[in-house]
Amino acid sequence: MTTGQARALEQLTDRYCLPPVLEPADAESAFSRPGPTGLEIGFGMGQALLRWAVERPDWNLFGVEVYQPGIGSLLLGLERQQLTNVRVFEAAAEDVLAKSFGASSIDEVRIFFPDPWPKKRHHKRRLIQGAFVSVLVDRLRPGGRLWLATDWEPYARWMLNVLEAQSELVSESAASGDLSQGAHQRLETRFEARGKRLGHRVWDLVYYRKRCSTASR
Repeated sequence: MTTGQARALEQLTDRYCLPPVLEPADAESAFSRPGPTGLEIGFGMGQALLRWAVERPDWNLFGVEVYQPGIGSLLLGLERQQLTNVRVFEAAAEDVLAKSFGASSIDEVRIFFPDPWPKKRHHKRRLIQGAFVSVLVDRLRPGGRLWLATDWEPYARWMLNVLEAQSELVSESAASGDLSQGAHQRLETRFEARGKRLGHRVWDLVYYRKRCSTASR
């Protein structure tokens, strides 16, 4: 951890960070204004979340991370750019999603380059699991977007299988009729840059929660 990151954690936590677990009503009141709600899970060093905050100043954004140097880096960026539309949870994503957000309360969730846990005996540790995604879908508003990215092809295929099993989700390609992997305007993270240096293909998987529930048909 750098001196700057340590200073940010000491001096800026009260300004930007939330308790590990909140009631949904308290999370909604973290910003003193209405607006679309976004959530980035595992924001790493925070570059992508900072860019999101700059590009969408009208959005109320939450970040979830347990890596303290990354949190410190994000706080430094928020201070430097005088951004007020981001709040941070230092907690496990599963707990935050299950306890701090109500049903249909999030407009977009982003999960970029989560740990692929490549060894088969570690697959149960992968974040993208059926039960987790079921909760995530419940928290998305109808029409809300889920955006995942990975540079590990076996994990991309795992993700696809999990996402396709969710009846309330529809892929961007299916919704648009374009079956190609489209380009997405996303800031390149250091994990992505490392993957590209190793010759890895990057997969962007974009899904939307259906506007009409299949359960009501």
